[in-house]
Amino acid sequence: MEKKIIKSVVTVCQRQALTDEEKQLIDMAVEATTHSYAPYSKFNVGAAVRLKNGKTLIGCNQENAAFGICICGERTALFAAGAQYPDIPIESIAIAARNSNGLLHEPVTPCGSCRQAMIETEKRSRCKLNILLYGTAFIYKIEGVNNLMPLSFTEEQM
Repeated sequence: MEKKIIKSVVTVCQRQALTDEEKQLIDMAVEATTHSYAPYSKFNVGAAVRLKNGKTLIGCNQENAAFGICICGERTALFAAGAQYPDIPIESIAIAARNSNGLLHEPVTPCGSCRQAMIETEKRSRCKLNILLYGTAFIYKIEGVNNLMPLSFTEEQM
């Protein structure tokens, strides 16, 4: 038996260390949390994506009493960009969340389905996705989905 160490590179930073574009994207994700429809979980997630042409779009989670048809904020934003701008790569995504106590202190991380959608986004656009995970205490800045999900399921495995 062999054990392997798999490493991810994640930068932990404060808001002032971000570029103006990154701050704007986070602000849009935070604002998107207020558009979320989460009457059951009371967990509001917002996401904002920036395309290579500078266009930005937001998404937010949408719940339903039939839980299986709910969709996360990250996928809402990614799929909106893919539908409206299919030939323009997505360069960045910012994700924020709030609960009944307000914005989360520590960054929220995407669920497995959203991580898989990010993998497909990188593949589709042939562009490494820059990921900003917002918390009021600090921000995770991650370059590429492989640093978020090092053991990814891709078409090469099929």
